[in-house]
Amino acid sequence: MTSDLRIGVGGALGRMGLAVTAIARARAGLALAGSFDRPGEPEVSGDATAQMTRAQVLEACDVIVDFSTGRATAALARAAAARGAPALVVGATGLSDEEEATVAKAAERIAIVKSGNYSVGVNVLAGLVEQAARRLGPEIWDIEVFEAHHRRKIDAPSGTARMLAAAAARGRAGNLTALTVAPRDGITGPRPEGGIGFTAMRGGGIIGEHSVVFAAEEEIITLSHSARDRALFARGAVEAAIWVADKPAGLYDMVDVLGFRT
Repeated sequence: MTSDLRIGVGGALGRMGLAVTAIARARAGLALAGSFDRPGEPEVSGDATAQMTRAQVLEACDVIVDFSTGRATAALARAAAARGAPALVVGATGLSDEEEATVAKAAERIAIVKSGNYSVGVNVLAGLVEQAARRLGPEIWDIEVFEAHHRRKIDAPSGTARMLAAAAARGRAGNLTALTVAPRDGITGPRPEGGIGFTAMRGGGIIGEHSVVFAAEEEIITLSHSARDRALFARGAVEAAIWVADKPAGLYDMVDVLGFRT
């Protein structure tokens, strides 16, 4: 057996899957053991001359990094949990409640890192947002999360926007579902006190722009992050794969990977 960590890639034909594949191939100490795309799509693999099924990649890998869809991720989590391996790094966003529950259930048997964003900068931003929300009370400060992505992104708000909003909700000791302001259209009435709103843009080739705005009557505070190259997310996901490979079963996130958990 090779001493290299054997990496698999799910959603391999997507932009993120291709970026993860390139990094896994180039990095010392890693071996790209195989890859696949979504169920029903053509299979691909780390070796362009071979055709591998998802089941074969599950057998061949120590960790699979998955940037596919909620449905495909849930199916992968079930299959990995049934085998008791490999560990997973989940980068898919827009999972339904049922799909989220499937991933959480699988984490009882295997180690899974799941994050709305694998950027170090974004995870630092989330910590700053939580701290700000703790200090800026809802009776004065409204919170709005703005995000922009390329025209091909299929879910909104983005996983990162939801992660930032969840950080704000924690800062206010609240539940994001209860605090979320409904999308505005028509005569909506005044903004509810303490609500957290979302504004999403889709256009062009935008990689990822996120801002959290704290707005009071007299002043506005904006905390923001701009992604310049999607390779930064792929690098973070690969770091998560290296970290989670020897971890016990459980559901982890980038706060754990980066050692920010207190």
